[in-house]
Amino acid sequence: MGASFSSLTDGGSQSAGPGLGDIPESCVASVFLYLTPPEICNLARLNHAFRGAASSDTVWAPKLPSNYRIILQILRHLDTDENLSKKDAFILLSRPLPFNGDKALWLDKFTGKFHMLVSARAMRITGIDDRRYWTYIPTEESRFNEIAYLQQIWWFEVNGVVSFPFPPGIYTLSFRIHLGRTSKRLGRHVTNFEHTHGWDIRPAKFEMSTSNGQQASMECFLDDPQPEGSSGCHRHGSWIEYKVGEFIVSGSDPETEVRFSMKQIDCTHSKGGICVDSVSITPWELKTT
Repeated sequence: MGASFSSLTDGGSQSAGPGLGDIPESCVASVFLYLTPPEICNLARLNHAFRGAASSDTVWAPKLPSNYRIILQILRHLDTDENLSKKDAFILLSRPLPFNGDKALWLDKFTGKFHMLVSARAMRITGIDDRRYWTYIPTEESRFNEIAYLQQIWWFEVNGVVSFPFPPGIYTLSFRIHLGRTSKRLGRHVTNFEHTHGWDIRPAKFEMSTSNGQQASMECFLDDPQPEGSSGCHRHGSWIEYKVGEFIVSGSDPETEVRFSMKQIDCTHSKGGICVDSVSITPWELKTT
C-alpha cells in the first residue's frame, strides 16, 4: 500500500504508467485555484510539481484582497523592493497583526476574508481616567490581554471610530461584552457580580454609521430579566457579542470611516459591573449569529 502511494507521487516506473509526478505544474495550479490555502499547503508536500504550483502567484492572487499591498504599506510590512511573493503576503496577513497599537487585523486562513478587532483602549469611554468608575484589568480572555471594567457610573457611553481601506465586501460590527467582573481562579473562569446593577432598568443602545451614509442601531437589555434560554440577550458569566449591524464596502471606496457607540445615558439610575473587551468588524458570511 505504501509502495503504491510512493510510486504514485514520484511518477512511478515506466511500466507503472503516469503518476502524479507527471502532471504539469500549470495543471496543478489550475486545480489549486479551487482549494483553500491549508489544502494547498498540505498538497505541496507531494512532489516537486505540487510544490512549484503551491508557490505560484497565479494561485495566491485570487486569495488576497485586491488592495493587499495598500494594507501591507499601512502595516509597514511591504518590502521596499516589492519582491514579497503573494504566498508570503498571504501567510503574513493570515496571522493577527497589530495596527496603531490598539487594533489588530488579519485574513481568514481559509477564505482570505478580512477581519479587524478594535480594543477598549482605542475607544473613547466616558470617565475612563477616573479610577472610581473604570479600571483596566489584565486577562488572557482578550486578544489584547486586557479589558475595561466598569464599577459604577451614571452616564455610560463608549464611542469609537476607525478609518481604513477595507477590502470590498459586507461586514458585521459587534461589541464584545461581559456582565460581571471576569477572572481566573485556580485555572477556572469565575465571575464576580458584586458591582453588576442597572442594566435591567433601561436598554443599552448600540449604533453604527459609515462615511458613505450607512447606518444601523439596536437596543438590548444587557441584564435581561427573562429566564436563561429565552429570546433575550442575557447570559450571565459569558462573553457575548452584541451585533450592531452590517455595512457594505464597494470596490470604488478608497477608505471607509466607521463610527460606533454603546450608550446607556439615563441618569435616573446608576449602572455598573460590566467588562468591555473590543469591537469586531468581520465578514458577514463568516459571522455566527
